[in-house]
Amino acid sequence: MDLVGRVRTRVDDEGTTEPESVRSTLREEITATLNSANTSNDVADDAKVVYLVTGVNGAGKTTSIAKLAHAAKSEGKSVLLAAADTFRAGAIEQLQTWGERLGIDVIAHQAGGDPGAVAYDAIKAAKSRDVDVLFIDTAGRLQTSHNLMAELEKVGRVVDREVGDYEQRGILVLDATTGQNGLIQAKSFGASVRCDGVVLTKLDSTAKGGIVLAIAGDLKLPVWYIGTGESLEDISTFDLEAFARTIVPDAVAEA
Repeated sequence: MDLVGRVRTRVDDEGTTEPESVRSTLREEITATLNSANTSNDVADDAKVVYLVTGVNGAGKTTSIAKLAHAAKSEGKSVLLAAADTFRAGAIEQLQTWGERLGIDVIAHQAGGDPGAVAYDAIKAAKSRDVDVLFIDTAGRLQTSHNLMAELEKVGRVVDREVGDYEQRGILVLDATTGQNGLIQAKSFGASVRCDGVVLTKLDSTAKGGIVLAIAGDLKLPVWYIGTGESLEDISTFDLEAFARTIVPDAVAEA
């Protein structure tokens, strides 16, 4: 409603009458909403970074980590993965399988272990090996589970305490098909751990991911990357104007 209200005000002020002009105004306001969040991932090229990656089960979190790790390695960076999702059955093995495919080491403990301890060991290993980028996978928590969110907060505190000279960033992975529940997820995870940017997944489906407008507008949380498929290369830097044109495409001329 806020977005529509701004468009109506501009249309009235500018005396716009052509439908395509209104669509263009709507695209501009969508872009402005997304721009209201700091959209850039402001990590220097030569910085060493620890990424804490969060999100609910099924959002594509572990696959997104693999894609980002692949991209970082392709840029010549040394990469390490941490399997701090000790809660979900098979999660450790899933990340280890990706590590084998990518030729990247994975720091892991036994299933059911302390995820904070995994994060601690992973950061120590990253420092001792002089690794450029560390991605820490976490359990796909339901944001309504107090105990699980409290455990995630503990992992966040470990990272805060041990990160040292490394830059620290929090990534929230959101499923583009989630709808309004995505805003609830973003608020809940942001209240528990650091969240600096979003990876929006499953944009290869019919979903357009419009929920990011509310997340950017209300929480000032930017989208950094979008996932558009299952292969390692199917991840792209978020393009505001291209996204706005997808949400509001040009009118199709009648035959």
